[in-house]
Order: sequence, then C-alpha cells, then structure tokens
Amino acid sequence: MTIRYAAAACQTDCPNPLDRRQMPANTDRMLAMIDAAVAGAAPFLPVRLVVFPEFAHAAPVFPTVAELREKLAVEIPNEHTDRLHAKAREHDVYIQSGSMIERDPRWPAVVFNTACLIGPEGILYKYRKVNPWIPYEVHASPHDLDGYDEPLFPVADTPIGRIGTAICYDWLFPEAIRQLAANGAEVLLRVSAYMDPWGATEPMNWWTIVNRCRALENMAFVVAANQGASLRHYPPYSWPGGSQVIDFDGRVLAEASPGPGERIVVAPIDISALRHEREQRRGHHMLAHLRTEAYPVYARAQYPPVRSTGWSYERNLELIELAKATAGSEDPAYTRRRV
Repeated sequence: MTIRYAAAACQTDCPNPLDRRQMPANTDRMLAMIDAAVAGAAPFLPVRLVVFPEFAHAAPVFPTVAELREKLAVEIPNEHTDRLHAKAREHDVYIQSGSMIERDPRWPAVVFNTACLIGPEGILYKYRKVNPWIPYEVHASPHDLDGYDEPLFPVADTPIGRIGTAICYDWLFPEAIRQLAANGAEVLLRVSAYMDPWGATEPMNWWTIVNRCRALENMAFVVAANQGASLRHYPPYSWPGGSQVIDFDGRVLAEASPGPGERIVVAPIDISALRHEREQRRGHHMLAHLRTEAYPVYARAQYPPVRSTGWSYERNLELIELAKATAGSEDPAYTRRRV
C-alpha cells in the first residue's frame, strides 16, 4: 500500500500567556492555521500531518516551578487537547500540538514541558521533554524522577507512518533522536523554540544543520516547526522561524524564510519510499551499521539525575559544574548518582 501525503509545519507568532485564561486565544489561532494548511493543500497532495512549535500554547515565562504550577500548568487531557482532537476528526489529520506546561498529580513537585500527538482517535501519546534547556528551564526531565515508568521516547504507529517527537534542545543530543528511530520512528517531529544566534539564520544556523543531520543519520523524515515569535512577544530572545521539512537523505523539501512571523510550509512525506530504502539500501544505512557496544560512554551517567525537589536555575548551575568536572573522565568509579 502506498502511503504518501503532505505535512505542514506551522510556526506561530502569538503573545505568551501569563495565566491559563489567556491560553485559549493561542489555541484559537492554531485551529485556524490547521484549517488554512488543509485548505491550501487540498488541490494538491492533501495534508495529513500538522506540526506546531514548542510553547505554542504557553511558554515557561516564570522562573520558578511554583509560579508555573500556579499560573500556567495544565493537566492533560484538557480543553486545548479536546479542541485539537475535534479538529483532527474534522479533517482526518494528525496534529502535533506544540508544547504546554503540564502538571501531573503523580508528580506534584514538578512541571513538564509536554507535547501531544493527537489524531482522529484521540491523544496517541504525550512526549515530555527529556533534555530541558538548562540552566534556564526549570521543568523536570522525566528521566530524573524516581519511579517514572512511562516511555521516555514513545512512537505511535499510525495510518500515516510511525511518528516520534522530541522537543527543541533534545535535538542537540543525537542519542535522543536515535532512540526514537530505534523505537521505529519513520517521521521525526521537532517541536522547537530555537532562538538566534543558533537558529535558522547564518552564520551559525544550527537549526538547519541539526535537522538535516538527524534526518540522514536516522534515515527518517523530519518535520520541524520553530517559533516565529517576535522579540516583542517572547523576550529576551528573537525567534527566527525557518520551519522545515527534510527527507530521509537530508534534503530540504520545504522551508520558511528566516525571520519572525507566522508561516506554514508544506512538503510531501513518502512513507512507501522510505520503507523501500530502509529495506533495500546497503550503504549509508546507519541504523543497521550501528556498533552499539563500541561506545562505553553510555554505560555510565554524565549529567547527574536531579532529585524531585531540585529544579531551580541555581541548582541547574551547580549540577552543570559537577558534570563538567567529570566530562571526558575515564574513572571507572564514576557511577550513576542522584544529587
């Protein structure tokens, strides 16, 4: 069976909510952008996948966990995911929600930065950012929680392919995206708020470099939606957008011109071609050629997992210094520690 459709990367430029009452306005705009993406592609290859950026619903604009929990954190599912679910049913599409600040009764001391994959059948998974952008981001990594028993890198098997998600800074760790591919992902969704000077503008343009590398080294499509928020909407950084769709050989299929502002870019996703290449290719098949046991670095911890009471800017700085002191060390006594 041939599986070919269009994916839309939708970058937003919305004011950042300061409390939960302001969040529905962002969801209103997202729903309108889904309608626009579907309508614009209707005469061509129909859109079946829509991806939004990190913090599309709400950003961590407060410096402490307590403030985030009080003013912005929401449980999932919620009114926003319900509305996206209704839109997914209306258009028969799959929607990567962008991210929101999540609270969970199981983990009352923390908040998560969470994105949902939502299809006509409902929420397929929640992805909680494994690599917060430390020291600034004080939401928790699920990796660090004692007793956390949910998949860190979930992948959904859908009628439009096997889909995995990671958020922004996660993508600077090849290991995170490789694990999604090892879990079966064929389409990798990057939900990002990637700012200048590392964003989609030269001379650095880490955005494009990383997206293309993660695509080719995992032989997977990448649909990457980046924040287009202006400095006025999201200080203290400016947000260069540049949302992209990349094929499994690292070719840029579509990209928004760098700069703030709303954009929708659409490109074809050919799952049948990807599966043929994965089956037939002998050279440059990094998933098959991976010598996992050659890398003992992964047998030990580097950045110490944080105890549930430890998420703060100051604590992050302390742990970064501790990790730097042992980076590159071959000391066999260095073992996994919780601090």
